[in-house]
Amino acid sequence: MVAGATIVALTAIFSARTQHPDSARDFVTVTALVLTVTLATVIKTRLRIRSTTFYFAWVETAIVIGLAVAPPSWVILATGIGVACGSVTRLAPIKVAFAIAKHTLVAGGATLAALALGSAWPPREPLGIVVLLGFVYLVAAILDDVLAIPVIALASRTPVLRQFRDDLDLRIAGFGLRFLVAACTVLILRVDPRLLPAVPALVLSLHLAYSSRIRTRTEQQAWQRLARATDALNVVDLDQVLTTAVTEASELFSADEIEIELREGGRTVRGNAAGIAYDGTSPRPSDIDGRVMPVALEGHNRTDDLGVLRLRFTGPVELSEREQYTLRTFASALCTAVRNAQAYAELARIAQDHAYAATHDALTGLSNRRHLLDEGSAQLTTRHADGVTALVLIDLNHFKEVNDTLGHGAGDRVLIQVAERLRHAARPDDLVARLGGDEFAVLLRGLPAPAVASHRAEALLNALHDPLDVDGMRISVEASGGIAVAPATGGMPELLRRADVAMYQAKRAGQRLATYAPARDTADLSRLTLGGELPRAVADHEFTVNFQPIVDLGSGEVIGAEALARWHHPTHGLIDPLRFLEAVERSGLLPAFAEAILDQALIAAGSWRDAGFDLPVSVNVSPRSLLDARFPGAVLARLRAHDLPPDRLVLELTETLTLSQLDVVDRVLSRLRDSGVRLALDDFGTGYSSLSLLSRIPVHELKIDRSFVTAMETAPEAAAVIRSTLDLGRSLNLTVVAEGVESEPQRRALWELGCAAGQGHLFARPLPAAALLASLQRGHGGRTGALAPALHDAGAVIRLPGRRAGGARTRPNPSAAGDSRQH
Repeated sequence: MVAGATIVALTAIFSARTQHPDSARDFVTVTALVLTVTLATVIKTRLRIRSTTFYFAWVETAIVIGLAVAPPSWVILATGIGVACGSVTRLAPIKVAFAIAKHTLVAGGATLAALALGSAWPPREPLGIVVLLGFVYLVAAILDDVLAIPVIALASRTPVLRQFRDDLDLRIAGFGLRFLVAACTVLILRVDPRLLPAVPALVLSLHLAYSSRIRTRTEQQAWQRLARATDALNVVDLDQVLTTAVTEASELFSADEIEIELREGGRTVRGNAAGIAYDGTSPRPSDIDGRVMPVALEGHNRTDDLGVLRLRFTGPVELSEREQYTLRTFASALCTAVRNAQAYAELARIAQDHAYAATHDALTGLSNRRHLLDEGSAQLTTRHADGVTALVLIDLNHFKEVNDTLGHGAGDRVLIQVAERLRHAARPDDLVARLGGDEFAVLLRGLPAPAVASHRAEALLNALHDPLDVDGMRISVEASGGIAVAPATGGMPELLRRADVAMYQAKRAGQRLATYAPARDTADLSRLTLGGELPRAVADHEFTVNFQPIVDLGSGEVIGAEALARWHHPTHGLIDPLRFLEAVERSGLLPAFAEAILDQALIAAGSWRDAGFDLPVSVNVSPRSLLDARFPGAVLARLRAHDLPPDRLVLELTETLTLSQLDVVDRVLSRLRDSGVRLALDDFGTGYSSLSLLSRIPVHELKIDRSFVTAMETAPEAAAVIRSTLDLGRSLNLTVVAEGVESEPQRRALWELGCAAGQGHLFARPLPAAALLASLQRGHGGRTGALAPALHDAGAVIRLPGRRAGGARTRPNPSAAGDSRQH
């Protein structure tokens, strides 16, 4: 811009040499031009943007008037000299240079516009004055805007187009007023120069009116911006309050930088309209060296001392009275916003503390029962998408001894260490909770399969294996755990109940860990519901019996069958025996149920006998039935009703320690045995059978539990249990039956160990009586009554004697009406 103005000025000087003033009138004209431009420079409207002050003067008006009465070169030179005279004492050198350059270029542009009109310029007639003078003035006004607006936009950090649109109406009105003054002045010079003294009064009145209009517009916009700024502060987040205050104050006061320093916490926030440049507690000095205007954040009554608001300018700036009042108002609004945000933050912190306390254990910091139930309930709603959900309940054994011996303080420290170990042993997705006392729970989420829950539970209990260091003493902690996989119904309360049941099952069995088993849960809600339907089921004969054959392991021939109760529910279909057997035992329907099952079993045995297959049938007997002294008579009556000898019935017993020591049980079993009914002891070796019963009640058969048969090929312990059971049976002249024979290698291994009989899926799954009879008639390899080929003769077995003391003939006809087993 300066280079262009220099070129224009040099051109004007060169032209002026050919058109230099040569008379007193010419000198008066040039002097008048210089004075007019100087006066037009002084009479201006002020605008401050940040640290820069811009002035809008009447120079283009003086330029257009000069072009109408003097040579262009004189006007350009007079413009440069007049602007310099009017600015040099009041503006900084850089601003003086910019003003001279800008107005010189405007004069040059107006000159080109006038010269473009040719002989029509300067105008003489009133119409020509208005039209041609208006054209030249329009060029000068547009050029003035084009040169000034980019600089203003750069200073205000706003887009050029937006700056051009802002206050366009006021600028157009200003240009119109100044053109009116220019046109009137030229007309007066053409008509009667004696009227010129009226021009200054016209200029002054128009200038005052225009300046007043601009001030009114500026104040209106300032109050609107203040209202928007204070409204934007009406938030409760302190970070947002400070960010908004910095950006809005920078815009509102045209400051180069805004800084807010808070007393509480020593926090300092610094930035401008572009955003936050610093937010911390150890600010370095500002990069802006200039005027700083601090305002205390004290509120209206000056009762608060929240901090200080600082406005920074790169240059010397003085705020107007209106701006000072606006600043105080903004500071007061900011003080209120900061105070509200701090109060809200404190309330939020207190609410968060209360919410945490409501969902966490105060001693260990773990989740409490409420949080576990809430999180578990939410998890169960999405478990199908996230995998399997399980709950592990852990209870410390003998923890009361710690409290009684070392005091409750030591007990608390033990609980804290246990909680810490469980927290580290759990995975990030797991939820560890303390339910109260010495009871903990871990919610396992996203398991790939239910079986993984046992491995994870073992890892949790292993974390408690190493002794704890409490007050310099090494304390060992033992725990029992229960595992429950999320049920299909019942939600989180039911899952917690099942884990609790499993945990107490582990305690009663002396085990570290137990998985929830519905068959041993006396409080299963679903079974309670089914229990209400038992009377109808018995009356409507919904209970049926399937039979699984018992096979001579050597020959493959069927030597007996085990009766298995089934319930065909009209709505739920086939129901698992594990779900209804205990309900039957607890109900008053046990005699009717047992009679129905016994009748169907004896009817089947009679039908097989009529078809040429004289097979004994095994029926499971509930321990509660053995408490009824009338039970032997009822059994014998059913045998007579179906015309079967007593030795065709095998009653299978699952002995319990409590019932085995009652005299009534001994009398019932003795009467059955003496009547010729055969007795079998089921699940031998699992812990539910007692060797003492074998010495008191001479049963005829022992049944090896399927778990040992399944594990015999991989676990030496299982094979040892089978071997010892066979030795015991051989010593007492008992038939031994292996359950769960699933493969030929298992059959051969059992046969070679001396096991005479077995049952399992290798031979047949449980079948209805008619289907089993059809299989017997069909036979195997041309042998009726066989379900498998005979083993090689090399598999020699030591056969048991044909009879045992007591007169009953020993036969390999194992029995079990295993309602509680599924084969």
